[in-house]
Amino acid sequence: MLWVKSFHIVFVASWFAGLFYLPRIYVNLAMVPPGSVAERARLLLMAKKLLRFTHMLALPALGLGLWLWLGYGIGMGPGSGWMHAKLLLVLLVLAYHGYCAVLLRRFESGAQGRSHVWYRWFNEAPVLLLVAVVVLVVVKPF
Repeated sequence: MLWVKSFHIVFVASWFAGLFYLPRIYVNLAMVPPGSVAERARLLLMAKKLLRFTHMLALPALGLGLWLWLGYGIGMGPGSGWMHAKLLLVLLVLAYHGYCAVLLRRFESGAQGRSHVWYRWFNEAPVLLLVAVVVLVVVKPF
């Protein structure tokens, strides 16, 4: 199980690296001046490739996490409130990931209507989610 745990941590860290950087590309896309077709196309291509790669990293992270959860039976008894909170946060991370895909489709269609400042704030969400998950897993406060 230590191998499974090790690879779970690696894939989660890699998945989050993608979730940290993808909105940063959105910041740059929101700042592209009108008429800068080549710059916009380059950033869209980068975002598409990163989103696809991030999808591929999320799958083993989730699969290995499920394996650990079922293998250890964590979260099934008293004192497992931390695991329920962690699972809720994982659902929020998945929703964030899905919303990143929605935002990319909006950029591709030209329907993006938010400022680069909004995307800068949006970019902070996965950091907060990761901190909360790590604290729950390590400290197990409830």
